[in-house]
Amino acid sequence: MIDWLDRKGFARDRMTYAIRTAIASCLALLLAWALGLEHPQWAAMTVWAASQPTRGQLMEKSLFRVLGTISGSIMGVLLVLSMQIHPALLVIGLALWVGACTGIGNLQRGFVAYSTVLAGYTAAMVALLDNAHPERVFALGIDRFATVLTGVIAAAVVGYLLAPAADGSGLRRRVRALLADLLERAAEPSAAITPETDRALLSRIAEIEEGLDPHAAGSIRSRRDVRATRALLIAAIPTLLWRRGKGLDFDDPTIAARLIAAAQALRADDLPGARAALHGAINAASFAPATGLGDTLRPLATALDRWTEPDSPLAQAPAVPVVLHRDWVGAREAALRATGSLALFGAIWLITGWSMGGYMLLGLSIMLSLISTFDNPTQFLRFVLIGQVYGVIGALVCRWLVWPLATSEMELILMMIPFILLGAPVMGHHRTTANSFDYNMVVLLLLQPHLPLHGTFGSSVAMGLAVVAAPITAIVAYRLIYPAGLRRKVDTLLSAMLRDLTDLAADSGALTHRPVWQARLYHRTLRLVRLSERSARAHLQA
Repeated sequence: MIDWLDRKGFARDRMTYAIRTAIASCLALLLAWALGLEHPQWAAMTVWAASQPTRGQLMEKSLFRVLGTISGSIMGVLLVLSMQIHPALLVIGLALWVGACTGIGNLQRGFVAYSTVLAGYTAAMVALLDNAHPERVFALGIDRFATVLTGVIAAAVVGYLLAPAADGSGLRRRVRALLADLLERAAEPSAAITPETDRALLSRIAEIEEGLDPHAAGSIRSRRDVRATRALLIAAIPTLLWRRGKGLDFDDPTIAARLIAAAQALRADDLPGARAALHGAINAASFAPATGLGDTLRPLATALDRWTEPDSPLAQAPAVPVVLHRDWVGAREAALRATGSLALFGAIWLITGWSMGGYMLLGLSIMLSLISTFDNPTQFLRFVLIGQVYGVIGALVCRWLVWPLATSEMELILMMIPFILLGAPVMGHHRTTANSFDYNMVVLLLLQPHLPLHGTFGSSVAMGLAVVAAPITAIVAYRLIYPAGLRRKVDTLLSAMLRDLTDLAADSGALTHRPVWQARLYHRTLRLVRLSERSARAHLQA
């Protein structure tokens, strides 16, 4: 059966994760309904939003989702109350709030960034979906938080029981293999070094560094290990570049032998032996100071000591600094794009009185905040649009073909379960996995399991079109307002690096903080490599 699924395009690990998440979503829906919450489908939506492949990631994301929901719900309540003074205050306040959360979120990383942008569009969910009844706004805010908490608990319990723990051994194997290749390359004669080898090693460093953040989730120890790994990778870059531009004809058999011994020890997982050999190479290099190899290898040895045994005496030397790139320009542009777009379409909504405008604004607030943190928002929004079309179709089928057969709210809830479970194969298949999240979210967003059923087929279609209009409008916004994409990010990153060099040249005392400047420049280099590799038009040697 498993082999048949593999042949049909269903990835085994992804399918297992999707089935687990779908079951947890159904349980959250049933539990929220049993508790008498007004919007039980939000609990099911929360499960899809909070679930993660590993236990540590799940627990950390659940925590930050609760924190983001609390702050967003409070702001949503305040926005609805401000609407009683003047309706325009809701639109202005929402635009400013989502814009601020978007800008700050683009400066953060990992689940902290997710929590920040979540606070923005959670306020939109509270303020836009039921603003016609301001007297119920406190109840709506409490219901929103209760349903999210229910979903988080369901996802956490199921995930804790079934999700695997994060496996850091694979990461450490990749780092050891990378360092071994790097040291062997440093041991080679200068004539044997090729730009292609350097580029391949730099690409591997950048790839590993980019994937570090998920490994930090779940514990303080994991965060410490990831920081030590990032410091080790940054310290490896000077070793890769130390001969560049110096015209060195390096061919020292003593240093080379010790570097090769360190590489062999790394491949054999003999970390004490690798550290001893590396320190031996540094001592040997001290007799050839003109090469600069000893000074280049010393930070790498320090970082390796800390990575291997954080509490060992050798690891007490000053730590290699880790200074991460922050895209201040991109964050400002994302904030202005979100604020301006929401203000414009919010004004149109107020002027026209379009009954479904709230759904469109809600979707737009998500598209312009959460997806602005992606490298290529416009490309990703195409998958979002297709997934939302699937979700609208699923919601229409459930509402107009299945729900009319129900005689109780319990039956409405049970009839939703097949549509939730359908999200598992949609996520598990390689052709639809990119559309699956939006299918699951939209099909639940549009279904309101209450009797008697209200509305007409036309109003349901209009609601679906309002939801689908959000990614289309967001694509236009990303193309016209500070056009976003890989090329733009590459250009912004290059500008930041050139600005750093200009600042260094203008300040005679700047190099008193040389390690900090270097660490930032190296991290920006790694980021530049990854962005360039994803864009066919970006220059690989940028």
